[in-house]
Amino acid sequence: MSTGRDRGASSPQLMRRANRQALMQHALRAEAFTAADAMAATGLTRATVLGVCAELEQAGWLREVSGGRDEGVVQRGRPARHYELRADAAVLIGVDAGQHTLTARAVDLRGRELAAVRRAIEGSLEPSSGGDGAGDESAGRARVQAVRGLVEQVLEQAGAQDRHRLLTVVGVPAPVDASGHSPRGDQGYWPAMNPGFVDVLDGRVLVENDANLAVLAEQALGDAPAGRGPDHLAALLMGERFGAGLIVDGHLLRGADGGAGEMRFLDGVLGDSRGADGVAALARRWTLEALAAEEASTSLAKIPRADLSAVDVFTAGREGDLLAQGVLDRIGDRLAHIAAILSSLLGVETVVVAGAIAEAIGPVLERSHHVLPQISTPPYPALRASTLGRDVVVCGAIELALTRLRADPLDLLSTDRLTD
Repeated sequence: MSTGRDRGASSPQLMRRANRQALMQHALRAEAFTAADAMAATGLTRATVLGVCAELEQAGWLREVSGGRDEGVVQRGRPARHYELRADAAVLIGVDAGQHTLTARAVDLRGRELAAVRRAIEGSLEPSSGGDGAGDESAGRARVQAVRGLVEQVLEQAGAQDRHRLLTVVGVPAPVDASGHSPRGDQGYWPAMNPGFVDVLDGRVLVENDANLAVLAEQALGDAPAGRGPDHLAALLMGERFGAGLIVDGHLLRGADGGAGEMRFLDGVLGDSRGADGVAALARRWTLEALAAEEASTSLAKIPRADLSAVDVFTAGREGDLLAQGVLDRIGDRLAHIAAILSSLLGVETVVVAGAIAEAIGPVLERSHHVLPQISTPPYPALRASTLGRDVVVCGAIELALTRLRADPLDLLSTDRLTD
């Protein structure tokens, strides 16, 4: 049990930490600032502000800058000292560790981009079907090495190899629990997509579900009139697989083991054993089924079955191919049903289709808007395509890193040189 003496001894340390926290939070929000600016923002005394600024300057997180004088204005006494954040003192890294493509972005402490790298993964790194799991372990090690190499590459391009790596946020196509691990499940797909990144990557690492990062990006950066997205929002990643990031009452829904937003329930609701297939998978599957049934197509029938892609289907639909248009209508019907379910069950007011598919989703959304009133009752959710394109997950990773930094800078910043 702590004694009164223990509490008395620790209270000055707690006060110093609180003062540093308040100053760093102000520095992260402000440009160059004076002691008076910091006093107004934090409520600290002038002596405390100047003392903490000196400590943070010595630790390498602030620097004193020239404040200048207004031309033609006579000033008496010593000019005010100006400080600013050393935004280049460390880097934040966001990674989208997708199934087929890896993307990394490095930013400074203000969130300004320093470099970005994108790399296709050789092979899909899907888990093996059957066997002793050795193939999955090998794929996991290869995946870790690919992400580690990507991070080093983006740091090199940013010229930041020697800077403090403050936080790396990694988005994966799998549920993620509070410790950064994915549960075993989905026939081994989840642990294959997240082979323990939180334990094996260098520095401070946070792993999050990719759809969760997408919805955070949409709320913070998406096409919202007020500059911030709604407090009841769903972001759908609908490439090969279908996942949802959900914000309700302004809070991200996570669920047990991070399972909120996993859409496996669609298998039963939609009467389809592969109900969670994404747009790309559906476009291929339904097109191949229609071709096998000898439905007529002006262009798709000419493409070798093994080479058929979702891009081919969308292109054919724009060119008037009736088979492709029928497939896109079916996808629009499915999207309308999913939006209606999310709106009714969770009360989301906006459903955003995010990821690379958003650039081509227009015809599908038109169909969904037409179908919604036929299958649901008002109020209908707003359905729109993301404007963040294929970078939505890495944007969300950076946004989460910045949010963590601004909320609790001393939790991330190296303060070894500060004395208590």
